[in-house]
Amino acid sequence: MNNLADTVVVDPGFGGGDKQQQAGPAPQDASVVVPPPATKQSSALKKTSRYRSRSLSASSTDSFSSASYTGSSEDGDDVPPREKVQKNSRGSSDFCVRNIAAQHAFGRREIEIAEQEMPGIMALRKRAAEDKPLKDAKIVGCTHINAQTAVLIETLVELGASVRWAACNIYSTQNEVAAALAESGIPIFAWRGETEEDFWWCIDRCVNAENWQPNMILDDGGDATHLMLKKYPTMFKLVKGIVEESVTGVHRLYQLSKAGKLTVPAMNVNDSVTKTKFDNLYSCKESILDSLKRSTDVMFGGKQVVVCGYGDVGKGCAQALKGQGCIVYITEIDPICALQASMDGFRVVKLNEVIRNVDIVVTATGNKNVVVREHMDKMKSGCIVCNMGHSNTEIDVNGLRTPDLTWEKVRSQVDHIIWPEGKYIILLAEGRLVNLSCSSIPSFAVSITSATQALALIELFNAPPGRYKSDVYLLPKKMDEYVASLHLPTFDAHLTELSDEQAKYMGLNKAGPFKPNYYRY
Repeated sequence: MNNLADTVVVDPGFGGGDKQQQAGPAPQDASVVVPPPATKQSSALKKTSRYRSRSLSASSTDSFSSASYTGSSEDGDDVPPREKVQKNSRGSSDFCVRNIAAQHAFGRREIEIAEQEMPGIMALRKRAAEDKPLKDAKIVGCTHINAQTAVLIETLVELGASVRWAACNIYSTQNEVAAALAESGIPIFAWRGETEEDFWWCIDRCVNAENWQPNMILDDGGDATHLMLKKYPTMFKLVKGIVEESVTGVHRLYQLSKAGKLTVPAMNVNDSVTKTKFDNLYSCKESILDSLKRSTDVMFGGKQVVVCGYGDVGKGCAQALKGQGCIVYITEIDPICALQASMDGFRVVKLNEVIRNVDIVVTATGNKNVVVREHMDKMKSGCIVCNMGHSNTEIDVNGLRTPDLTWEKVRSQVDHIIWPEGKYIILLAEGRLVNLSCSSIPSFAVSITSATQALALIELFNAPPGRYKSDVYLLPKKMDEYVASLHLPTFDAHLTELSDEQAKYMGLNKAGPFKPNYYRY
């Protein structure tokens, strides 16, 4: 482990996956701002003018922005943020965003709008602000950066925490929101269209800060956890707890635990009821339609769609698309999920059985190489390909970066991949999370997840020594129920209370929890 701390992090992906945003090295000295190196191409690629490089695709110079309603995330500024000298109104330069001066005011309005639709996290902020349960907590955050997560970040600060934040996805950052956070004094390192090298540099700047020692991690995908573990192992051992909200990140934590490398307790928020049943299901149910419609203007009625994976994300996507008149197929490896899909009225197939005929392909498995070049060679012209899973490994985008294919950028996050015979497919967000790259997500659903994350941080930070060992834990059921109760007043919902006799008969506490941990909602 000590040797690992002295080496450059070249590919911090667990198991050597194909995650493109993990391909760049993390700099050894985070205090030195070094412009990213020029992208190199092989001689074979240089010979063809038809091949469009990844760095061009990642650019954020289009006037159209799918990350915000007004297009403010694309300011047309070609100067890399790392080459700029920027300060907020307080004189601080401890941040790196696209354009703080031009964008922070609009970003603040975006955050204020999100607050109105996030009753749970705002109620938690109001109830706990006086007690400051996160006083002395120093949190490294690596999540999507948009108006909704900004509400969470500012709530953590209100509860007493000191935070430093980076983005977990190079395409999902709302530049105006990042600018607003920087203006408010929060050290944030993120902008839309980062390179892979920028991505790791930003996380490193959050972890390795002068006179600041992190003791908590809030992660979405496991990138901050992995960088700290590999590059700063001594620092990692001093962390009191990790909170992880994605399938990918949780899988990585369980791998670390199984290998005996997890030296701190971690909370698996992804599998909490309030995350899986509301963020994963209901949020994706709405955002898949929004992202496809905004990016391609497609009409859904009569379209043939294959959804790869029938977990909560896949269920939400399939139900939404079916409701719009699509003919939906499901691919699954799990017989239980496959049976659920069949009972819900979907035909369960192998991808090769339908790939020649479908109009839209949606991946939602959390796995790698679900859709590969062989599949895309068989697709009909105009087929839309997108990913709703956290990681960008589900679609083999590298398999499309060959000299025989032409990449044509149509609009922000929308590429035509053209075959020599003229056939093309429509690839959204280069295989990254399409709903956060090409649209927005419901603030109310994020409020549920944010409240869950905040409570998990409070629980781990304030837990007495010995309560949690170096392992992965689920959020206590009582906290899940509390998060749900914070959101019920929005619907004017009134809970029925158990009588003493009823509570005794059921063997329950009148205040909950009302279900055992093994109960499946």
